[in-house]
This record gives sequence, structure tokens and C-alpha cells, in this order.
Amino acid sequence: MKIRKLIVSQRSTLTHRKPLSNFQLESKQCLSSYTEEPELEGFCQFIGSLKNYEKSGVPKDAGTDSDDGFDLGRMKRLMTRLGNPLSNFKSVHIAGTKGKGSTAAYLSNILRSEGYSVGCYTSPHMLSIRERMSVGKMGKPVSSNALNCLFHSIKRSLNEAIVLENGCLSHFEVLTAVAFALFAQENVDIAIIEAGLGGARDATNVISSSELDASIITTIGEEHLAALGGSLESIAMAKAGIIKHGRPVILGGPFLPHIDRILRDRASSMFSPIVSASDAGVRTSIKGIGTFKGRPSQCCDLVIELDHGSQSSIELRDLNLSMLGTHQLQNAVTATCAALCLRNQGWRISNGSIRAGLENTFLPGRSQFLTSKEAEKLGLSGSTVLVDGAHTKDSAKALLETIQTTFPDSRLAIVVAMASDKDHLAFAKEFLSGKQLEAVFLTEADIAGGTSRTTSATALRDCWIQASGELGIEVLHDRMTRYRELFEDNFISSTRDSKHETIVAAQNSLSDSLRFANQILRERTRNEPGILVVTGSLHIVSLVLASLN
Repeated sequence: MKIRKLIVSQRSTLTHRKPLSNFQLESKQCLSSYTEEPELEGFCQFIGSLKNYEKSGVPKDAGTDSDDGFDLGRMKRLMTRLGNPLSNFKSVHIAGTKGKGSTAAYLSNILRSEGYSVGCYTSPHMLSIRERMSVGKMGKPVSSNALNCLFHSIKRSLNEAIVLENGCLSHFEVLTAVAFALFAQENVDIAIIEAGLGGARDATNVISSSELDASIITTIGEEHLAALGGSLESIAMAKAGIIKHGRPVILGGPFLPHIDRILRDRASSMFSPIVSASDAGVRTSIKGIGTFKGRPSQCCDLVIELDHGSQSSIELRDLNLSMLGTHQLQNAVTATCAALCLRNQGWRISNGSIRAGLENTFLPGRSQFLTSKEAEKLGLSGSTVLVDGAHTKDSAKALLETIQTTFPDSRLAIVVAMASDKDHLAFAKEFLSGKQLEAVFLTEADIAGGTSRTTSATALRDCWIQASGELGIEVLHDRMTRYRELFEDNFISSTRDSKHETIVAAQNSLSDSLRFANQILRERTRNEPGILVVTGSLHIVSLVLASLN
């Protein structure tokens, strides 16, 4: 095994008293978070007063279909109080560990390209809470005015419901109800609804069979284990809870054989037709990387031939996807299968609209390369900066594969912040097993506006130390003589001298982490390609993107 050395800082100050001052960049700019428009102050205060599990964490088994699961009765009673808005439009319901948001965006844009008015509800948001609800034919987030007016028109009903439920209605339940009411008010033709957690007991799972045109399960992975029963099998059962009697289900995948069996058995018991996006009749390939509409893109071929008649077949050659990676191509396939399924039910959806919808889809924070101007605004002039919300072992692997595809010879410096309920060790191992890392800075970011789920920079650093040890990678700790010999006198000079060693440090400040990682990368790579990657959660990515506005 090839041994790589890690140089690890013990404290968030990097323990470089004098040398650290030499390492500071001239800019002392701090990254700032996004602030909602004043018009939404009342709405934000209202929902901010409710229990927010995104901020505090989800209780054990809360997403399971059991006595410990969330009470869907609350949402059903709230829907009745608001006049059953779901009865005013058809819905597609999406669950899955990864890929829900991207699949929802792809499918929404396909339908919009055909001229339909579409409501799309997703979570979490990157900058503004309005992003969770897009409505109409253009796909823009709901306006502050429209959201504010709707809120005040139903505020009395919401307050009454909160009292009747003894204050138990949550932040997510009320947001979901507001989205459904908005879609009904705007007379959308169809709504694409992303589940928040699991499926069976998620607040979105109040859609009846008669209101549902299709359900989609994208992937099954080990995330939110405690909340979803503790095993991959229990997670699959929770996600399968969105399958409704007699309504088709699109399975994204690919899934492990026994997980695929769980999903198919559930569909069979509900007499739900199955469309598989990992079927033998699906053929895809990435032909190359280029630029499309000013963004990096991958040129793909996508051929689908399902056993459901000619309406379920499509061939798209030289398809340009602005969301990069094989996982995003699979999300595009899943969305296309859903579109073909809707077409079989009578929805007018042309092949041209499918192509246009897929090619027009882009989501911030998903394998997003910042422009040179954006990098410069962050004080990272001349750097290639990639931001991605990866926070699981599988998404870390997908991110590394995307980097390998787009910049195969690049060297990396990464800045990581993660929520406390993620598998930090597995995430670290995936990166350490991949491309050569010049530097890893572990930092902190608020999760959903709070710190209760934030993992400290030092705790993350310790996980990376453990991961390196378990992988057989030698660790050079800052209390060791060698570390002091290398870095006490001149940090930058020593960075150059330690060219083949990965620097790992805990640093509470995100802005400092970005500057430090960038300077190390530039000192190390010189004329070679290098990428500064910001990852670990959508929350650290949102902080970076907010600073650009």
C-alpha cells in the first residue's frame, strides 16, 4: 500500500502563533448568511416559533411506520382545515436517500417545457425559504409578496390548528401545508412533491391514490438510520410508504437485490405498476465534458425502451446536462422514466420537451463550479472552486468520480463542515481513498440556522485522524517534533517543502479555512491543475453562495 502522510493540527487556531500571522491573506472578509426580505419577517417569525427538526435533529424511529413515528393525523386534520388543497391538482411524490431534489427539478422542467403550470416543493433551501416552493411555467421561487399574502390569508386557520394539536405542529408540517395551499391557489396543473424524511410518516405523505399520478423512489442508502429504524431494510420500508394503491411507481436505483425486492413486494401488495430506471432497456453513456449555455456540462446519450408500448420509449443523443456526474445522469433517467409514465397516462409530453427540460435544469450546490468572478469575490482569485453538498459516503464517492471525469489530473484541497448525524468516518475514508489531497480543513457551519446539529471542527478532525489510521495512512500530529520542525518557523515555506504530505487542520472560521486551503493548494500545484472543493453539507455550500449575493 502506498503511504501518504497527514499533517494534523491539534487546535482550531492551527497552533501557529507567529507563523499563522504570516499565513493570513490580506482580505479579512467574513462569509455572511442570506437574510430574507423584510416582507417575509412575519412569516419567518411564525414558522421559526415552531419545532424545527431540521435544526434540532429527528427523534429515534420518527420516520418509521410505527407507534414511534410522526403522527400523520396532524397533517390530515390540517389539510381538512385548509379545504383539502391536494384535491385541486395531481401530484408526483418523490422519496429516496439521494437524488430527490435533482429528480424533482428535472421532472418539473420537463413538464414546464411542455407548457404546464407546475408546483414544485423541495427541501432544504440554499438561501431563501422561498426556494422550497416554485410555481407556474417559469420555475422561479414563489415571490415574497405571493407567499406573504397567502400566509396572512390562512394564518388564522394555522393558529387554530396549532392550538388544537397542543402546539405539536412542526416547522416542516406547516411549510408543507403552505406549499399545498399555494399550489391550489395558483391552479397548478401538477405538483412535484419531495418527501422530507423517509416517506411513510413524512408530512408530505397525505396524498391519496386519487390525487397521485405516480410515486418515485430514487435511491436507498444509510442516512438518517436512527430516525428510520436502524437498517437499510427499514429505510427501504419507510421510503416505500409513499407507494399508493393502483398508482405506478418509478424505481430509480440501482438497488441492492434484497432492497429491490422490498420495494417490489410493497408495489405488488399495492397493485402498483413498476417502472424501473435501471431496467435492461435503459442505456446511457457520458461522451465528454464541455460547456453548454455558459456552464460546464456533460454530453450524454440516453436511450430508454420500456415494455409499456411506444409511448414509453425515447432516444436522446448528444444530450447536454449541466449537472455533472453519473449520479446526475441516473437522476435524469429516473425523471425521464417518470415523464414517460405520465405520458402513458395521457399527459401531453413530447420528446423535445423532455430534452429541453433536462438540458435547462441546474441546481446550485450540486457539483457547481464557481465562475472566476465568483471565486475572486470570495478572495480566491485564480482558483477553480467546486461546491457540492455531498454528506454521505455514496455522495462523496459520486463527487470524486465527477472530479475525476472533469479534471482527471487535478490535485485537491477540501474544506468540510458536516451535521452531527452524518457518518463522518465513512465520508473521510472515501476522500482519503480517492485522489491526492493537498489539504483538508475541517470547519463549522450552522445547520438550518442553528448550532445544535453542528459538528465541531475538532471532532471532524479527529474522525479524519481515525480514518487515516484505519486506512494505513501515516499521521503526523502537531504535538510531534517533526510537525514543529516543519511549521514553527515559516508555514508557507514548509508547505512547499512538504509537497507529498496532506495537511489536515481544524479551523472554526469558514472564511479562514477557504483562504488557508487555497493558499496551500496554489503553493503546492503552481502550474498544475488544482481544485478547491467545499463540501460536507448543503449548509456550508449555502454560506459560500450567500456571500456571493
